[in-house]
Amino acid sequence: MQQTKQILVIGNGMVGHHFVEQLRAKDPSAHITVLCGEAQLAYDRVHLSGYFSGTSAEQLALTTEEAYQAANIQYRLNCWVEQINREQQLVVTSQGGQFYYDELVLATGSYAFVPPIAGNDQPHCLVYRTLQDLDAIAQSAAVSKVGVVIGGGLLGLEAANALKQLGLQTHVVEFAPQLMAVQLDQGGGQMLSQKITELGVQVHTGKATQAIVAGTECRYQLQFADGESLETDLVLFSAGIRPYDQLARSCGLVVGDRGGIVVNDQCQTSDPHIYAIGECALWQQKIFGLVAPGYQMARVVVSQLTGGEQKFSGADMSTKLKLLGVEVGSIGDAHARTPGALSYVFTDPRAQVYKKMVVSSDGKRLLGAVLVGDTSNYDSLLQYALNDMLLPKQPEQLILPAASGAPLAALTLPNSATICSCHNVAKGDIVAAMDSGCCDLASIKSCTKASTGCGGCTALLKSVVDDELKSRGVEVKNHLCEHFAYSRQELLHLVQVGGIKTFSELLSRHGQGLGCDICKPTVGSILASSWNDYVLKKPHVGLQDTNDTFLANMQKDGSYSVVPRIAGGEITAEKLLVIGQVALDFNLYTKITGGQRIDLFGARLEQLPAIWQRLVDAGFETGHAYGKSLRTVKSCVGSTWCRYGVQDSVGQAIAIENRYKGLRAPHKIKMAVSGCTRECAEAQSKDIGIIATENGWNLYVCGNGGMRPRHADLFATDLDTETLIRYIDRILMLYIRTADRLQRTSVWMEKLDGGLDYLRKVIIDDELGIGAELENQMAALVNTYACEWKATLDDPQALKRFRQFVNSPDADENIVFVEERAQIRPATAEEKRQWQQQIPVTEITVKALAEEN
Repeated sequence: MQQTKQILVIGNGMVGHHFVEQLRAKDPSAHITVLCGEAQLAYDRVHLSGYFSGTSAEQLALTTEEAYQAANIQYRLNCWVEQINREQQLVVTSQGGQFYYDELVLATGSYAFVPPIAGNDQPHCLVYRTLQDLDAIAQSAAVSKVGVVIGGGLLGLEAANALKQLGLQTHVVEFAPQLMAVQLDQGGGQMLSQKITELGVQVHTGKATQAIVAGTECRYQLQFADGESLETDLVLFSAGIRPYDQLARSCGLVVGDRGGIVVNDQCQTSDPHIYAIGECALWQQKIFGLVAPGYQMARVVVSQLTGGEQKFSGADMSTKLKLLGVEVGSIGDAHARTPGALSYVFTDPRAQVYKKMVVSSDGKRLLGAVLVGDTSNYDSLLQYALNDMLLPKQPEQLILPAASGAPLAALTLPNSATICSCHNVAKGDIVAAMDSGCCDLASIKSCTKASTGCGGCTALLKSVVDDELKSRGVEVKNHLCEHFAYSRQELLHLVQVGGIKTFSELLSRHGQGLGCDICKPTVGSILASSWNDYVLKKPHVGLQDTNDTFLANMQKDGSYSVVPRIAGGEITAEKLLVIGQVALDFNLYTKITGGQRIDLFGARLEQLPAIWQRLVDAGFETGHAYGKSLRTVKSCVGSTWCRYGVQDSVGQAIAIENRYKGLRAPHKIKMAVSGCTRECAEAQSKDIGIIATENGWNLYVCGNGGMRPRHADLFATDLDTETLIRYIDRILMLYIRTADRLQRTSVWMEKLDGGLDYLRKVIIDDELGIGAELENQMAALVNTYACEWKATLDDPQALKRFRQFVNSPDADENIVFVEERAQIRPATAEEKRQWQQQIPVTEITVKALAEEN
């Protein structure tokens, strides 16, 4: 009787765990022992930066000790291997333990490369690699104000995001002349640098750091080869990785000249009983630094150990990710190095989008692509590249705006097309899973493992599944994302019927996983539309978009704008003076908006509460300019002043704005009221437009400006005010209940079965019998409104978010915001004093001036 082989695995990162998982599935009786150098079993390093935004170590975990025990997998934690005795096929650990093997798998991964810079071994000079590293970074950040990441590649930008989330003033220093030089071309790198700089991270390219010495204003000073320097409290090295190949070297295995354990197509090392997979392995002089190739190597070794013949033949290194909120994609020959290659480039400087497509000399094959700012074309372009598919006659259409987001029809893909590179799942595998009875996205993921790795193929997988189901005559549901098998409308119903008040409760009852950038803000909006809870409450704050998080609009220089509500555009002279005084005291640039409000630009984060306090004390409220909510109700002067006005448009606009202020919706809402048919308030370009007639009000619905302008449609005529408000209540609540995420009212109505006529039947004729229900829901929201600025000012915990440093309420006076418009300069002290003589002096103004002087 043949004895079961002893399979020993050194390393339990994502690749090592994947090997164990795959081997156990293929061979339930295999004797597997795992030696893990860390204090916990495998965790998700791809989403490691989520650790600083609330994701726990437990949520990052890929497995548990109980799961390994249940699968009869032996393991040791905190177990470092010191020696491999190849003759005796024995491994010795630093604790003196000995483990024999028949087959040994090295999944030791890599370590962060620390450049040979003088002073790189000081306290607060750290690396970004493991959970323990992240804990050390958090401890250092708690006593720091400024952080620098040395390295502007993928991991460097992830590390910069971590420092920014910890509240540090963040810099990225890169030796190359651009960011992500491996994945992006010069144009893409420049656009990425521009976008990241505008998000508040300072980028320094072409900088060679020579020494880290004591600083004058911060803990350290980085000295560059060009003679310049940069002050910082924390240094985070992320300048690339190096394979962990010390064990291989010490036992005589062949390694590459520049590191890495040499393996063949079977992932065998120079010892036939030892395999290497992942970032420690060198195949044809290449180290693969992504998780998908490592998974592929793991499956090859499993095949070899279980009698198969699968071989490793390289891997696609294309990648799509979001860095500091910026979408980035890189496919194939991004630098157009193939002889005869042609490049198509599209740049939109206003939207800050850069796209490049590299094609063969005959224009028939896609060789590579670069996408920055918009990766909606990524899945389609990747399939053209991977499957050697013929391009359209005018290939540039694939990256031009008219085609943006239009996915390649999944039915046109061959069954051999790779959908999920992490788990090597082809379209044929998905079709086979559906043939065997998997009829929804969740079951297909469970069966094939597709989209359970990095998650980058989620959209394409859904497209393939949806198209295949449609071709079989099966109804396809509009699921929000991989974490919720429901549409936005269905989730709203679950929230309201189940009385669900938090994202975590909704996820535990009706979802799976951790959530994502799609479902979190969507659910945050649903909860706000349903219960009107304060959005910065602890359970809700992590769901908000950037602007909602700070109740202000972030601008391109990292400062914020403040927009108080001015209902209907009507404002008293006293309130105008208050806004002017606030602008003077805080050196803010002021502008009248298109919605008849005053926008105050240039406020720093730590200044926001003080500005709000001044405005709230004067009777202002938040204008919700930052939210997917009601923005403004614009009006003309109406019958009060205008000789053509037939109704009081100002009074109506004020009443409507005060009724619907704070109303959260799938997208922003704008309204207007015109006092006559001359239409000075431009009501027919608004989501809700009202025009006065001699007999009442005409109601227009579902228009909007922006990139897809649309005139509103006439909904009803000569309405009295009570009926007008009732119809608006019903329309807005129906929109909130049934629209998709980020869907404007114009698109929503166009997608209604029956369009405007159907909307009239539901709202005016109450064909569905839900009119009273919609009115009651709106009344509940109206009656629970609270100004979010005031709620924040009354909440000491919420106010802590508005500090420049996590550990201090002080501001960094070294930060200088450059005035972009020279003619709008900050007021001098003397000018402020002159203004003071003309403006009523309040107690808070006196206090502010006293502190300034």
